[in-house]
Amino acid sequence: MPPDLGIPNSDSALGGSGTAPAEPWANPLETALWCAAQGWPVHPLAPGRKTPAPNCADCRDRPHPAQECPCIPAGHWCHGFHAATTDPSVLTAWWRRQPRFGVGVSCGPAGLVVIDVDAHPAPLPTPDRLLPGIHIPDSVCLDGLRHGFHSLAVLAALRGRPDPAQDGTTLRVRTPSGGLHVWYTTRPGQEWRCSTGSGASRALAWQVDIRSHGGYIIAPGTRTVSGRYTALDGARRPAPLPGWLGAELERTGHRPVPPGPRGGSPTPVPSRARAAVVAARGGRDSAARALATVLAAVTECAAVPQGAGFTEKLNRAAFTAGGLVGAGRMAADAAEAALMAAATHARPGQERRCLAIIRSGMGAGSRRPLDLGERR
Repeated sequence: MPPDLGIPNSDSALGGSGTAPAEPWANPLETALWCAAQGWPVHPLAPGRKTPAPNCADCRDRPHPAQECPCIPAGHWCHGFHAATTDPSVLTAWWRRQPRFGVGVSCGPAGLVVIDVDAHPAPLPTPDRLLPGIHIPDSVCLDGLRHGFHSLAVLAALRGRPDPAQDGTTLRVRTPSGGLHVWYTTRPGQEWRCSTGSGASRALAWQVDIRSHGGYIIAPGTRTVSGRYTALDGARRPAPLPGWLGAELERTGHRPVPPGPRGGSPTPVPSRARAAVVAARGGRDSAARALATVLAAVTECAAVPQGAGFTEKLNRAAFTAGGLVGAGRMAADAAEAALMAAATHARPGQERRCLAIIRSGMGAGSRRPLDLGERR
């Protein structure tokens, strides 16, 4: 049962007019075209699911970066939000081929930052994880807090600002699980990092996720097996991100992503993965660096619970590891351990699925021994 938080249902209008505004998203194709008309790149989601439509067989069997894939220039939907487009002819062709596709919006190119408020039953975290970076004295009773709506409301109250969940000036979308997506636009050229509300390194508030650069959001009107993403009455377009929320994102590590130099240092991998890399490399540093680079891309997915291309990145890392094993540069068991450490850091609880991806990728990579003079 979704929490009763004073948020109007989609079939009751704000201000007591008795009539909800007409929706521009009557069906998936109309939704996709409407989003594209706003300048928001769109990609299809698998029918009834929150995840991108699957890649073609060639892309599944041959791991490669999205930037090098011939499918995207050819107008195919491989590689999730990397294939997102505003081209009406491409979108029309996609949804005519599969009318039941859901609609995903690539947040970064769309200039969007979405506050994703969850209402999942979960134990209350320790005070330092409730509002990261804000000291909550032990004397403060937190027993009444149950979900992300509460933690976001507390943050707003502490700052003397209106609760974003109640912001009728911007597009708000109720999720099938009873959560809420609060859509905002960013300034031109401004990019914010994604995060999860349970993240240890970067989070705005408990059960409050951030969807922005490197992630996607589900468009209103989309249906999954769990239900429909329903726009609340009020604004049908996102408002500019409030300054105080921008300051909070800055404070909590969602800093604008600077363009990285080519060949820059990879993101550090978890300590368990680093230890496994050391064990796997057999004293050959070039092999360790090659594996650490692709492992970093996997671990970065921890900040984005969906839409980060996790499967593709893990498959690519496994393919690289398999190539190193095939070339005699690493031991297979140690390479697999390094991959599993990174994968479980990014997607805890999905060990069986991750292991299947790893073994498939390593098997394919082992048939193509990796020459470390090449960059894949």
